[in-house]
Amino acid sequence: MERSQSEMSAMVVWDLGGVLAPSGRALGALAAALGVPESDLAGPYWAHRDTYDLGARPDEYWQRIAGELGRTLDEAWVDRLDRIDTECWSALGPEAAELLSRLTDRGIPLGVLSNAPGPLAKAVRRASWSGLFETLVFSSDLGLMKPDPLVFRGADERFGRAPSDVVFFDDRRENVAAARAHGWRAHVWTGAETATAVLAREGVLDD
Repeated sequence: MERSQSEMSAMVVWDLGGVLAPSGRALGALAAALGVPESDLAGPYWAHRDTYDLGARPDEYWQRIAGELGRTLDEAWVDRLDRIDTECWSALGPEAAELLSRLTDRGIPLGVLSNAPGPLAKAVRRASWSGLFETLVFSSDLGLMKPDPLVFRGADERFGRAPSDVVFFDDRRENVAAARAHGWRAHVWTGAETATAVLAREGVLDD
């Protein structure tokens, strides 16, 4: 099937956590390292995550969590926890990896737009799989996070594409709704099989 010029210029953009990198691994690994139940860690971990994603320092983030757990952390512990967290969230899932390989084999440009702290953004850019992507944009780069409409404007500038030329996958419905309001062709990620069908409907992949 021959694609139109607008379809050929489309970039497929991906969220990181819960899409490219499966969710759930970090909390389990961190709870095991700290010797606390995962349920006790989840509250403070997510309560302070937005601030971290917007550019807060690792020590600020982990010390806030430690305080809520009644713990104190030295620098070595902060480094250890941030390394565990970063390694878990920067590991590409096999399902996503297979789909990305299929897209790059066809010369389809790829991008990332994700809420992510600075250390994670650096780790992703160093990862071997990041070479699949033309452009990677993170909330810690912009000082803004999804679903703020300004995030999508900033991403457009970095991607070098009009909103209508971006096909986007995110696991959070509020982010998908905001992306659609901006003009992106946005979809909720539920797995590679569904995404493949969506990309076919969008004219990005052949049927």
